[in-house]
Amino acid sequence: MQAAIASVGLAAVAPPALAFAPDDAVIAAATAGLERTDGRVVRRELVGVADFGRHSREPRLHLVDLVSGDVETILVAHGRGSDPDHTGWLQLFSNEPNSGATSEGAFLVADIYVGKHGRSLRLVGLDPTNSNAKARDIVVHSAAYVCPEIIESRGMLGRSEGCFAVSEADLPKVLARLGPGHLLVSGKF
Repeated sequence: MQAAIASVGLAAVAPPALAFAPDDAVIAAATAGLERTDGRVVRRELVGVADFGRHSREPRLHLVDLVSGDVETILVAHGRGSDPDHTGWLQLFSNEPNSGATSEGAFLVADIYVGKHGRSLRLVGLDPTNSNAKARDIVVHSAAYVCPEIIESRGMLGRSEGCFAVSEADLPKVLARLGPGHLLVSGKF
């Protein structure tokens, strides 16, 4: 699909939600994430899966409803430290403070709070690969650099400081569906 998008140019960029049907790897990532959390996740009906194996111009944050089987997919940015050359491809994950990189692993959504980016979801890392998430202030928040217009003008999204940045239009949906007690899994699937 990436080659097809490149060959036809930016006009082939899909709308931000439900741009493609996620493959079995996304569903497997959601269920595997729940299985290895040892009961620390209270809300198990919906799991967020951030598939950073896809380019930032593609919707890659999947809201997987494990009860109905429905999956909604939206845009999400990765950290500048994960993509130092700003290619739109996540090159590396990091758990290090001040890395500006996105971390991989399972995150528990802790609470909704109001911070410098407005309403946001605080995350707690559940794995050694993201154990510094709370100390690093890695959260889900909205950002103006996450929207179809940025993709149209630059060919990719902007980058966060390691947070899961979504569009301002999608934030209310994310807050309502992936709220406290849910799981967010990050990786390349």
